[in-house]
Amino acid sequence: RTVCKGVVMVSERIRAMGSPHWMLLFGVIGTAWGLLYAMALPSDLRAAGQVYGLDFLTQLCVVTPDAAGLFRVTLMWCLMSAAMMAPTVLPALATYDDLAQTVPDTNFAHLVAGYLVVWLGFSILAALLQMGLFYADLVSLFGDSRSATLSSMLLMLAGLYQFSPLKEACLSKCRQPMMFFLQYWTDGPWRNGIRLGLVCLGCCWALMLLAFVGGVMNLVFMGIATVIMMIEKLPQIGQYLTKPLGIFLVASSVWVLLSGW
Repeated sequence: RTVCKGVVMVSERIRAMGSPHWMLLFGVIGTAWGLLYAMALPSDLRAAGQVYGLDFLTQLCVVTPDAAGLFRVTLMWCLMSAAMMAPTVLPALATYDDLAQTVPDTNFAHLVAGYLVVWLGFSILAALLQMGLFYADLVSLFGDSRSATLSSMLLMLAGLYQFSPLKEACLSKCRQPMMFFLQYWTDGPWRNGIRLGLVCLGCCWALMLLAFVGGVMNLVFMGIATVIMMIEKLPQIGQYLTKPLGIFLVASSVWVLLSGW
């Protein structure tokens, strides 16, 4: 009977995710990954893409010393944030969607908009950081670290942050989205979206910055990082990942520094 009940609940959730607002969200995620893939194509396929006028995509991840360069890199980070972070917040959005069936004053679009505003701000700051690191000759044109010291520092930062009280507090809210929304429900969907974005940012900002180590346009790194951040937010198994991941990142930091990699 329990198994049958679980199957019914899953079936109902799948049907609910077939509604237009979910299809739009999945479309945004898929489009972001598609554009990132196009930007990361090897040089021979990039040349072929120019025939169809798609070569502008490859320029989004290239730093140039002007305002246009900052805009392109910011757009690239926006795509990365949408592609990597939106999947990690799907359980929270599903919880909100369930509450919307019984609780008044819900607006799915406003919630998602507030969430994305936070990551837009992060994307701007990350783009500025990439520009600064490029001018300091610490990253390449494509945002990849050229310094073992920088790579080691970013790995150490991310590793130590895994043990921080702030990280744990943010994860606890992500792992219990029902309690999170009920606690702040009266603030409305827009503010709750911003708050959810800030909590998500508190969980993931240090791991996102490892893009400078793994490669800003490295799809393998982005895929692995997305899966890790998704698992870390799951209530049953996420707690078993956070600290071991921190130990791994700290050890990697020491290895990178000693090896000069």
